[in-house]
Amino acid sequence: MERQMLRATIDKLKKNGYLEICDVEVDPKYELGGVLKHYKNERPMLFNKVRGSKTSVVGALFGNREIYYDLLNVTHEERIAKFINAMMNPKPTKLLDKGPIMENILTRNIDLKSMLPVPTYHGKDSSSYITSGMLVVKDPQTGKRYVSVRRFQMLKGNKMSALIASPFLTREFQALESKNKPLEVAVVLGYDANLLLASQISSETYGLDKYEVDSALRGEPLELVKCHSVDLEVPAHAEYVFEGIIPPNKRELEGPFGELMGYYGSQAPHPIIEVKVIMHRNNPIFQTAFPCPQEHLSNGLIREIEVYSRLKALVDVKDVNVTIGGGYRFHVVASIHKKFDGDGKSAILGVLASSTDVKHVVIVDEDVNIFDHDEVEGAMASRFQADHDLVVIGGALGSGLEPSHVVRGITTKMGLDATKPLGDDCIKFEKARIPNFEKIDIKKYFPNIEK
Repeated sequence: MERQMLRATIDKLKKNGYLEICDVEVDPKYELGGVLKHYKNERPMLFNKVRGSKTSVVGALFGNREIYYDLLNVTHEERIAKFINAMMNPKPTKLLDKGPIMENILTRNIDLKSMLPVPTYHGKDSSSYITSGMLVVKDPQTGKRYVSVRRFQMLKGNKMSALIASPFLTREFQALESKNKPLEVAVVLGYDANLLLASQISSETYGLDKYEVDSALRGEPLELVKCHSVDLEVPAHAEYVFEGIIPPNKRELEGPFGELMGYYGSQAPHPIIEVKVIMHRNNPIFQTAFPCPQEHLSNGLIREIEVYSRLKALVDVKDVNVTIGGGYRFHVVASIHKKFDGDGKSAILGVLASSTDVKHVVIVDEDVNIFDHDEVEGAMASRFQADHDLVVIGGALGSGLEPSHVVRGITTKMGLDATKPLGDDCIKFEKARIPNFEKIDIKKYFPNIEK
């Protein structure tokens, strides 16, 4: 049995009944993505017959919150404490002399488009895209390792474009480019839930070795091997590793591409990766994810930690939901135990200050299930008055992934304080409850009904 990375994930998904296996041929151009989108990228799927390829494709592995918790061996209630502990107490990795990723090492005649079943997702996408590729780089000055999920547009031959939008990656590449030096990179496919979650931590903010955070999350050392041609370490049990360089002063047009909120991103010149070596396992499995909000659940889980930590210093926070509808970055709902009249607005300001991406915030009381849209909307309908409970901040910096911000260049941010008043008036907002309602087993009354 596999212990780490994609094959261990697939084994667990099969064991727990989460994985759908498709043995009908699918076209990687539009059709495969359409099937993933049908279930909103929330139902893990293994496609064994992909037109034009002998390689299986697996997608939608990490888009369902409950399945993700299961893969991380954590409950909803435990998640924040476990994630914070891993960030505060990273653990060493283990470097192996050899690993399964080294079963095949290709150094010649690399043609990415013909060798890989890379999907094309939307009608106006500029090319096929690797959407789940994990970029690995090393700071040439300090030797610190950095990993992050990026998108990679397929170009001709051994080339792909790299969207390196993060401040750290941009800074490192520009520093080398100014000296006319390339940046050594590796792109990894075939990772698991732990490494994905660790990869979402901001290098700019925390400066952590994400491999070591991964080791803390999984409770054992992440096993790594040295790359064949570049000075980088990659997961020993990955499916594919593409080794190469980002050469200086070379750009190719990237985009348009259907982004996470369902709109096309603009076309612009971006650096390219020249792939020199491909390492892959025997019978490799290609990992993908349909580009949609569900794909960004892992990023939302890290943002929930950040918002929770920010609020804890201000109010008695109970839970945080960085919502799927807001792309796991633009909308936040938080529940608090209100002790003072200003707690709701303090919480709003705390959430908005946690990230430039956050656009809309709703603060509710602890009796509201913030993961139930109806309950949140009910609190807004019955506990919020716009002339008293609305906070609006104009002229703010927003996200380049949010089209209305791109059009205007600035964003108006909003917070809704949907908490109950304190004092005697609080009794008017007590929810009607059925005693022992949670103990009712509906199958007792309707044995054949689906819960």
